[in-house]
Amino acid sequence: VTATDADEGLNGHVKYSLKKITEKGSKIFLLDSETGAISLLRSLDFEEGDSYELEVQARDGGQLFDTAKVA
Repeated sequence: VTATDADEGLNGHVKYSLKKITEKGSKIFLLDSETGAISLLRSLDFEEGDSYELEVQARDGGQLFDTAKVA
């Protein structure tokens, strides 16, 4: 995921976090708090689940934030 902020300095620095994720999903997906890149901690197994939904929050240094669902 990607978010941008036009502010300069700390107020323009965006950090990412997972706000809504199942326990099972937290053992599968990893979110880089600096880049917003979502990666796998292990291979997906179709027999365990055929879809996942994550809620990612982007927050700037001024404490403004927004969220997005990733399915």
